[in-house]
Amino acid sequence: MSFKNKVAIVTGAGQGIGFEICRQLVREGAQVILNDLDTSLADNAVKQIIEDTGGNCMALVGDSSEITFIQKMVDTAVSRFGHLDIVIANAGITLFGDFFTYSPESFYRVMQVNLGGTFFLTQAASNQMKKQASGGSLLFTSSVTGHQAHKNLAAYGMSKAALEMLAKNLVIELSQYKINVNTIAPGATLTERTLEEPGYEATWSRLTPMGRPASVADIAGTALFFVSDKGRHITGQSLIVDGGWTCISPSPY
Repeated sequence: MSFKNKVAIVTGAGQGIGFEICRQLVREGAQVILNDLDTSLADNAVKQIIEDTGGNCMALVGDSSEITFIQKMVDTAVSRFGHLDIVIANAGITLFGDFFTYSPESFYRVMQVNLGGTFFLTQAASNQMKKQASGGSLLFTSSVTGHQAHKNLAAYGMSKAALEMLAKNLVIELSQYKINVNTIAPGATLTERTLEEPGYEATWSRLTPMGRPASVADIAGTALFFVSDKGRHITGQSLIVDGGWTCISPSPY
């Protein structure tokens, strides 16, 4: 899956799944804008990727749900590299909370980042791809919680299910411009954040039919397929990558 001469934006990529997607894209020849809200994470991620691959990756620090910054990411890709081929809207936040007491502030922040950020980044990127007339690939990061109920994640799960409907709906809008759009829905995944949770790996190894949670490489490999030339005729689809958990859905609680 060569990405030579392809230009990509990946949001929420300072660590975890987003970082690994960037690393694999750069390794395969893409020129990548790596976005994160945290300056230190973004700068360190780019440094590591360049050291590992010798490729072309730049950090762009900012809030991926903020409209002017969204346009800045697209404009930077074009001014720096000449065009934009791939956008992976990976940024998202998880704010756990009991449904009966969940605050409006938490609710609207989850929707702003998970839905608003993805929607308006897709809009800006699609307008650029339409102008280029050469097509492009869009990918959203959903979650198994958009398919199966999970305690204390009503708002988050709702936002992730909505992303999958957005991808389906955009088939109507984007296919004529040779832009495909898909969604991946990771299950339990070992990242810097989840490994801070006591017993996370042991719990999800027990609950996952394949005997282990996903690695970031498992998710990134799926993401790269969707945005590669091998996946160009796939659009409006969502693929769950969870080692079989949603088939039986045992709760960690």
